[in-house]
Amino acid sequence: MSYLLDKKEKRKKYAYGLFLVAILLILFYFRTGIFNGLSYLSHTVFRPVLVLGNNVGGKLAGLSSYFTSKSSLYFENENLKSELEKSNARMANHDSLLSENTSLKEILGRKNENISLVLAGILSKPNQSLYDTLIIDAGALQGIKPEDLVFALGNVPVGRISSVYPNSSKVILFTNPGEKTKVIVGEQNLSLETVGRGGGNFEIILPRDFTPAKGDEVVLPGVTLYVLGIVETIISDPRDPFIKALLVSPVNIQEQKFVEVQR
Repeated sequence: MSYLLDKKEKRKKYAYGLFLVAILLILFYFRTGIFNGLSYLSHTVFRPVLVLGNNVGGKLAGLSSYFTSKSSLYFENENLKSELEKSNARMANHDSLLSENTSLKEILGRKNENISLVLAGILSKPNQSLYDTLIIDAGALQGIKPEDLVFALGNVPVGRISSVYPNSSKVILFTNPGEKTKVIVGEQNLSLETVGRGGGNFEIILPRDFTPAKGDEVVLPGVTLYVLGIVETIISDPRDPFIKALLVSPVNIQEQKFVEVQR
């Protein structure tokens, strides 16, 4: 009985073996179609994963490129700003030197060769020093003396030297409040006196029968007629035998960098 069972088991194993061999032969014979099917199946299953991976990778690469490009543009923009600031500084310095050179040429062109003038830089203007006074960088060592006349633009009198130091001087402007200056007015050569009012202005009192017009010039007495001021406004009262003329200086001292002192 046991012999028959063993024999049956052997046959069953032999049948299984033949079946597996047959399966392998079929797979081998039809290998292309099956593998293609498996390939198609795997492609269908994994395609979304691959597409998602590629999209994410592409976007990450694009994002990295964006930040790299933005950083590069930022540094390039900063470099351009720095270069622009340097160029503007050079241009401002060039313009300043050109303006200064032009001013000096104008001063020298207006200079009377028969008069000895000392060119001096303005160290302190009215808005930095006492009201309507200047501090200049020329003094006793340059031959400056008290009461020397001070000019702007080569031929416009603006004040007088009041105090002298070795390498600097103090200038009282003719427009200094209360400062009195002898002048000649009009074609009649009327000798009068101006009084400073401050801020580049002064006034003069005239007889009523002599009324100057706006724009008339008031000059310093002497062989060379230097224009001290220009009539700007006339103030009169019918009850007063005199009129008052308000004058302005031909130059704005705040805009000047240099003056000339007549020794």
